[in-house]
Amino acid sequence: MGKFTILSILLPTIFFITTSNAQESEDDLPKVPSALFINNEVMHISLKYSNKEIKKNTNDSTFITTFLKFKENEEPWDSLEVRLRRRGNFRLNNCYFAPIKVKIKKKEAKKTLFEGHKNLKLVLPCLLQRDSNDNIIKEYLAYKLYEIVSPYHFKTKLVHFSYEEIKGKHLKPHEIFGFLVEDDKNVAKRMGGKVLDIKTHPLNQMPLECVRNSFFQYMIGNTDYSTAYQHNTKLIFLENKIIPIPFDFDMCGMVNTSYATVSQINNQQLAITNVKERMYRGFKRDPKLFDEVRLEFLENRTAILEAIMQHELLFENKSEFVSTMEYIEEFFEVLLNDRKFEREIVSKVRTN
Repeated sequence: MGKFTILSILLPTIFFITTSNAQESEDDLPKVPSALFINNEVMHISLKYSNKEIKKNTNDSTFITTFLKFKENEEPWDSLEVRLRRRGNFRLNNCYFAPIKVKIKKKEAKKTLFEGHKNLKLVLPCLLQRDSNDNIIKEYLAYKLYEIVSPYHFKTKLVHFSYEEIKGKHLKPHEIFGFLVEDDKNVAKRMGGKVLDIKTHPLNQMPLECVRNSFFQYMIGNTDYSTAYQHNTKLIFLENKIIPIPFDFDMCGMVNTSYATVSQINNQQLAITNVKERMYRGFKRDPKLFDEVRLEFLENRTAILEAIMQHELLFENKSEFVSTMEYIEEFFEVLLNDRKFEREIVSKVRTN
């Protein structure tokens, strides 16, 4: 009997155990929309810490304490005490800026925009490069596009980040873009579900959401994910359904970072030559689902393209904006053409 088959049989029992343990920590999270994510305005934040120290001396249980200053629109600056630690694997080992987990005490967040948030991710550029900010804008846009595609998604907040990097006795200032991502427990609570921390085969997951997710990953040119192993994916258990929610898109073709590499499965590189080359990675499903989701995406075409256009002025390099628009338009050309749709998506479905 295969491991996924065994997991399917044990799923109700395992779910009870994992969600019961999480009950206490999730129950005090708000179900109402958070003030932090209520609009798409760019928030200004400021932090001071040592990038070297956070990479070397923090982990899941060790943090550094500092103050997060923040303001939105014409409001005055406010601040609260936060604890920071490093997170992630690839970016941590390969990037200049360490990816950050922000922890906030309930009493500190009270009556601020951060109320209801105990944990947040702060996504920063990887390298000190000219196109770093544009890469962040594109990755942030991937999250916003998924909001259009699916009702089950992570909320994000674009930030202008004034970072004072402590380097010995000196401070090195950085003015960069980043974005905040809500914690998976907040996502689950907002949906009325629970975070599921086990592996389960995609064919045991909600079919419609799996197809939506697979189409979306194909649209942005992403192969760096696994809904089975929860790689760059979180699973939420809601009304006896398992729902995959994607995150981390810096390796996708739409973002096209300088460090992006083609994904490997079982130590073998996928049959594409670069990350901009699309490859459908979804499993075989009822053909009616493909038709339904295809129609959904076509109906959302205007909203998807407009979401990108609304951020045009944030791009530092106009060619990056143009290439992003063109890349997404190429996806819709596949959907609009029956022959291309059959060749590039339907015939490429996985069976194992």
